[in-house]
Amino acid sequence: MSDVAPAATLAIPPRCAWCAADLDADARRLAGRTVCGACGVATTTPWPSRRELDEAHAGAYRPQGGRFAGPGDALLRRTRGFLARRIDALAPPGAVLDIGCGDGALLRALAGRGRAGLGLELGADEGRSPRAARSAAIPPRVVEADVEDLDEGWAAIVAWHSLEHLPAPGLALDGAAARLAPRGLLVVAMPNAASVQARVFGDRWLALDPPRHLVHVPAAALCARVRAAGLRVERRSHLRGGQAAFGWLHGLVGALPGTADLYDAVRRPDARKVGQSPGRRAATLAAAGALTPLALAAAGLEAAAGRGGSIYLEARRD
Repeated sequence: MSDVAPAATLAIPPRCAWCAADLDADARRLAGRTVCGACGVATTTPWPSRRELDEAHAGAYRPQGGRFAGPGDALLRRTRGFLARRIDALAPPGAVLDIGCGDGALLRALAGRGRAGLGLELGADEGRSPRAARSAAIPPRVVEADVEDLDEGWAAIVAWHSLEHLPAPGLALDGAAARLAPRGLLVVAMPNAASVQARVFGDRWLALDPPRHLVHVPAAALCARVRAAGLRVERRSHLRGGQAAFGWLHGLVGALPGTADLYDAVRRPDARKVGQSPGRRAATLAAAGALTPLALAAAGLEAAAGRGGSIYLEARRD
């Protein structure tokens, strides 16, 4: 996808990245983000340049050997297989578009079910992305393009934790809705800026992740935009979108003295922002193990209240 950002870093972005309203006196300034008075979505402030975004998504963020220690990467691929099965069951016949396809795991899982697909990803070259190419002998077809550049008629379009990385995610969502085939399925997962954990942890919330996350969208704003694009929301979940329990666990562990960043601790050494001694990493993982029941309970309660850490939507074009 073409994440074209302003050439220079701006102290305050002039418009909301979600609804394009002016960020004027009605906007609320928070640390690292500005909340739009019109739609309630926060835009990352300062707005990064394209070069800063490229650097933030390179290197340790997605190293050649994979991101997570132990079985983490294999578990992620397995969850993509579950998602592929669900999409194949719900979508009409036809090809699937994956916005922000990463290493192409979802596209390969769909291909295994007989579904053709196309991935959009930064850095794609001649139909292949570096990450997809190293993950299989025959990688899925991946291009760098905007949704608005593509033809219509997709049986399903997926944006799995990718809209928050786009400089104009609202327009991308509108474009995706317009390019679905009749009865086509849109699947979106992203962090919920109106979640309980976002309120509890504030500026320490895991899912803020500046500058990679350019927008911070409440679940209600996402649902409203999907409906305004002419789609019917068929399913909404605060558990299927992933990261809900880990968001709590990361915040709880980070509040303890002597622990390191849990997200770094579960990653491979070359995928960490900051090096960790074996002792400190062990202490961090031990704390996470002890706090896991509390994190699971908190994630369940906030999901039951409709304010989970992530939001998952399935919507259909009638």
